[in-house]
Amino acid sequence: MLRNIIASTLFVLAAFAAAPAPAQTLFEGARIIPGDGSAAIENAAFVVEGGVITRIGRRGEIAAPAGANRVDLGGKTVMPAIISTHVHPGFQKGLTYSAENFTRENILDDLDRALYFGISTVMSQGIEKGDVMYGIRADQAAGRLGGARLKLAGRGIGAPNAGPGAAAYAGIAYAITTEGEARSAARELAGHKVDAIKIWVDDRGGRAPKLPIALSRAVIEEGHKLGFKVTAHVFYHDDAVELVAAGINAFAHLVRDKEMSDALIASMLAHNVYSMPNIGAPERGIHTAPPPWFDEPYLAGMLRDTEPAEVIARIRNSFTSRDAATAVRNKANYAILQRSLAKLNAAGVRIILGSDTGLEDHVFGYAEQKELELMAAAGMTPSQVIVAATSRAAEFLGLADAGTLAPGKRADFLVLDANPLDDIINTRRIAAMYIAGAQVDRAALKASLMKSARN
Repeated sequence: MLRNIIASTLFVLAAFAAAPAPAQTLFEGARIIPGDGSAAIENAAFVVEGGVITRIGRRGEIAAPAGANRVDLGGKTVMPAIISTHVHPGFQKGLTYSAENFTRENILDDLDRALYFGISTVMSQGIEKGDVMYGIRADQAAGRLGGARLKLAGRGIGAPNAGPGAAAYAGIAYAITTEGEARSAARELAGHKVDAIKIWVDDRGGRAPKLPIALSRAVIEEGHKLGFKVTAHVFYHDDAVELVAAGINAFAHLVRDKEMSDALIASMLAHNVYSMPNIGAPERGIHTAPPPWFDEPYLAGMLRDTEPAEVIARIRNSFTSRDAATAVRNKANYAILQRSLAKLNAAGVRIILGSDTGLEDHVFGYAEQKELELMAAAGMTPSQVIVAATSRAAEFLGLADAGTLAPGKRADFLVLDANPLDDIINTRRIAAMYIAGAQVDRAALKASLMKSARN
């Protein structure tokens, strides 16, 4: 088993690694947060061999293998690299947001941005044109490309005109009206070896018909028969209730028309339904001035490292240009999401990091790091947030080799200058990042992204 896991790291996503990982390395002196909710290990040590963690324990209990490289991490905190389960790469380039931006080069830039912010793996949720992303996934698997590891849902499925909403997304989703079309779409996606299937269910604010529950059920049944999880974009509480009964595996958003009921939450728990909070995008609408997180030094610094100044200026202006009455309405709606998330968390529902990354000015890496802070502000403990962003997200994506720091797992981890268990925003204080035991050259990532932004 361990030999197979070590072999699997040949597809390492470390195009920006400073150097190949040594055969064996002993990392020692850091606090280790395993990522599964268990207690941190103080003054710890772990050995990485062939890109995989082979031993872990306290410093002094783990001997350095003969000839091993040694890395002193005294005073640092180590946690698993972040895993993001709801992204949409490729549509924003500078101040433009369009279908024309959906190119291999621009998608790769987004994956590099994610990596710079500490994210090892992303799941694209259904807004995918043509075959370009399948090609990127294959090249990563063959070790030819870097960036965050890409997982795919292919083209999502919805009722006519009920797929993703922005003009840039027109015509991407399958538009189905019959059970036969529903099952055919699921089979076609299976033929592409997607990593999951996505459906859009609601009426998109009245612009389209809802996806009838009979058609949602057909996609779910066909997807399950073929071995795939199915994720639903939802808005209305009643739809969520029906989807849980139909066997849905995950919700890509919280219910947004009302607070989630105790009965719905209990049903989600009983049916092992995962929930992506996705509160970062709607939170943007509650402000009439730049919020504290926007100018938080580490988040702001990474944003400056990876985005052109004109994009940052537009984000800042988006807060100051909002009228007070709109912000008040948005705050009331946002409070519904916060209460639902607190209830889901208290009940023990499987919460996973998903932030709709890649919406306009909701850019890669930045969106995830902000989402972690907002999840904590809604009532989750830092440890619970870390679990949602590491081991639980890996569990949802079926990544047996990722998400925790333990023997037999890939050595995908962040070295932080401060402890995120004290304050979740310390996940931004990245001193170093390792993918399969190789250190990521974040300076090279920064230079590449800024060069791309100028072109």
